[in-house]
Amino acid sequence: MEIVYHIGANCTDGERLLKSLLKNSDVFAEQGIRVPGPGKYRRLLRETVQNLDGREPGPDSRDILIDAILDDESAGRLVLSHAEFICVSNRVFENGKFYDLAEFKIGSLANLFPEDDIELFLGLRNPATFIPAAFAESKSDSLDQYLHGMDPYDVRWSDVIERIQIAAPNASIIVWCNEDTPLIWSQLIREISGVDPLTRISGGFDLLNAIMSPEGMRRFLAYIKTHPPQTEVQKRRIIAAFLDKYAIEEEIEQEVDLPGWTDEMVDDLTEAYEEDVYEIERMPGVTFISP
Repeated sequence: MEIVYHIGANCTDGERLLKSLLKNSDVFAEQGIRVPGPGKYRRLLRETVQNLDGREPGPDSRDILIDAILDDESAGRLVLSHAEFICVSNRVFENGKFYDLAEFKIGSLANLFPEDDIELFLGLRNPATFIPAAFAESKSDSLDQYLHGMDPYDVRWSDVIERIQIAAPNASIIVWCNEDTPLIWSQLIREISGVDPLTRISGGFDLLNAIMSPEGMRRFLAYIKTHPPQTEVQKRRIIAAFLDKYAIEEEIEQEVDLPGWTDEMVDDLTEAYEEDVYEIERMPGVTFISP
């Protein structure tokens, strides 16, 4: 079986991707792709990993978990999504390390299904906006307390991915930038689900609907109906053009308001992020989805 873990990251798509996947669950099921509701597996997997505490699962554990998640239904591909598979936002910088729990959690999740093909999907986000967003979700009284001594300039997604590769060496890793999701949303649904390329899906414009004005959305849908794009690249150019004119500003622009964070610091963090993404795109064993 193919086991798909959409592992977030925290503060990226806000469960929208899972909701879009669930919209298509009946269509996907016809192709042996199961997208169970989160209540079927999130607590179950978390408690199983906690109880094992790094030990190897028993010989029957895999089948027991599959039966519990699928209710004895058959599947060739199982999609599991949770932005907190690694940790809650409060623990992202625990021990002064960016996602210190990544190796343990992802290694443990992969070991639950040792004979299956594991695919890991991870959306990245610019640390200049990720750190403020994660801090806002945390219970920390101050940013210094939240970071546990971690220097924001040292935050690198490539480091997290390298450690995940070591913890789950047989897993496929697919990543993208959260900033690009409006342009690649329908592709993400297809890639995560593994659905046949010719299958029509619902929800391909769910994210656009959330960040574009109602007028812009109406005009966009009318335009692609009368001028259907012939390629994925053409469709993304159309989306970009309509977003440029009709995007809801507060939905796409994240204002950074942290004590001591200057515009220059935000620019420097953004530049470092872009360089990090450039490195990730070239990492062996990593598939990068770009616009």
